[in-house]
Formats: sequence, structure tokens, C-alpha cells
Amino acid sequence: MPMIPLLICDDSNMARKQLLRALPADWGVSVTMATNGQEGLDAVRNGLGQVVLLDLTMPVMDGYQALAAIRAENLDAKIIVVSGDIQEEAVRRVMELGALAFLKKPADPEELKQTLNRLGLLGEPTVQAVIPAGNTGLISFQDTFRETINVAMGRAAALLARVLGVFVQLPVPNVNMLEVGELHMALADAQTSDRLTAVCQGYIGGGIAGEALLIFHDSEVADMGKLMNRDSAEYSDMEMLLDLSTILIGACLSGIAEQIDVEFSQGHPQVLGTHGGIDELIRINQQRWKKTLAVEISYSLEGHNIHFDLLMLFTEDSVELLTRKLAYLMS
Repeated sequence: MPMIPLLICDDSNMARKQLLRALPADWGVSVTMATNGQEGLDAVRNGLGQVVLLDLTMPVMDGYQALAAIRAENLDAKIIVVSGDIQEEAVRRVMELGALAFLKKPADPEELKQTLNRLGLLGEPTVQAVIPAGNTGLISFQDTFRETINVAMGRAAALLARVLGVFVQLPVPNVNMLEVGELHMALADAQTSDRLTAVCQGYIGGGIAGEALLIFHDSEVADMGKLMNRDSAEYSDMEMLLDLSTILIGACLSGIAEQIDVEFSQGHPQVLGTHGGIDELIRINQQRWKKTLAVEISYSLEGHNIHFDLLMLFTEDSVELLTRKLAYLMS
């Protein structure tokens, strides 16, 4: 029996490896890997993606664009989306674009098998999957942690989407070890004007500690107030931003904690640098941020001129503990 051409399309090396491990052991497939939607589209055009496991948040061409292109070209591909973006609207959109199913990351092997079986894609049991060479090595800490953040970010976006009644557009998160000077540049890069407000919230759990910094541009605060259904003059801008920060930061931390099996305690959120610039934020915090594992996520809300940047800053000491926690995923 000929092998089924299976395409795994995801920008994360860890996510691709997780999907390989989740495949039914007796499913006769030949596996091709793609790291973005454009590579995936090319593979499908070349007959390498009769069945496709497709991520959504990717550089170059995302999953939505790849789905739309595959449908526009009437290519023969049975597509299952596997994504950390679990917003209800995300699921609706991919199904409308022709996906046959949606699985949340990380894919559960039994759920994947049941989905393949339900869609009639398994066929008769045969030899184990053919694993492509060069995809069984060690995965870097940075790639592993980025994928962990990606899943947590998607869960936070789903909660935010429900609270605000909007579709949250998700980026590929940036993960870097930064010195304080480099952190200054990263913050400056996220800034579109010299007027911003930031909310800072500390967290600690299992020896892993850090601070989350949610940066809002002042010009967008009023629009955010409308989305938060602020109907009382007593509900101030600061209260609203603190509430929003608690929702978003809490959901992100919860998503991370679930994956690395820790419980985070969160400090009370504090407003920093009110109506001040980047330099003030750095000056206040430069002792704590001498060297940090920095995660940068730039959220935007579809249909609204609203953007905000979430920086999660883990202490240098936390990196070793995080590495141990993620070791089983990196092997």
C-alpha cells in the first residue's frame, strides 16, 4: 500500500516534533516538513501534502493565507489545523476556509487519532510513519520556550476575545536573552509614540520569577474603554487598564504554568511610567532588568486601532529552572 503524503507545517521545531510523536504508530505516511505557509503551499502543489497538519501563527505566510491559497487553487489537500490560537472566531474562520478539523496545541495523540479516523484518513494499519532525516535532533531552549509561550498566548487571546467581543490578531512571539541596554531598545522598538502607560505585575512559582509589563499607547486608551463597556464615570482609565492587565497577564501565566507544571503567585499590578516615556521605565527598573529572558508579544485587535505590547521578563536565575522543566520537550 503506498504511503500517504503527510505535511506538517509549523514554524516551531518543537511543535513539529510534538506532532511527529503524536502520529499513530501504524499510520503509513511519508512526512514532509514546512516552516511557514509558503513552504507548505509549495509542498502541497508538489503533491507532498495529501493530508496537512497546519499551524496558524507563522511568518512569511500564515495558516489562514495558506488555507485561502490552497482553496483558491483547488488543490487536493485534507487539512487539519493544529494551533495555539483557540479563539472561537479562529476556529470558525479556518473551517470556513476549508479545514476539516481544528485541534488545540499541543495535540493530544488520542484526539489526533480519533480525528484522523473520523475523517477517514487513517486507512488500513501499516508500517510506522516514515520520519524525515534531520528532524530528530535536539531542540533549542529558545524554540521550546517560544512554542510554550505561543500556546499560552493563544489561550490568553481566547479569553480576551470573549471579554472584549473582538478578534485578537496574534504575532509570532519573540524570545531573547537581553542585557538592560538591549531591553531598552526592545521597548523603544515597541513604542509608536513617546506617550505610553505601562502596567507591571510580578510573579513567582517553583523558583521561577519575573515581571510582566503590559504597555498601552495613551491615544488608544479611550477606545479600549469602549470595548471594556465602561459605563460609569467612576471607572477610571487606570482601573480599566489594571483590569485588562490582570486578565491578559493572568491568562498567559496560567497557560505557561500548565505546560511546565508550576503554580505562579501574582503580585498586585502597578501602573508604571504614567504618561511618561521609555527612558523612565528603564530608569525605574534597570537594577531588576540587568539581564533577563524577555518574551515580547504585540497584540492587536481586528477592526480597531488598538495595539498593546506584553513583555514577560524572567530573571536570569529562572532560565536554568525553565530549562529543566522543558528538558523532556527538548530531547
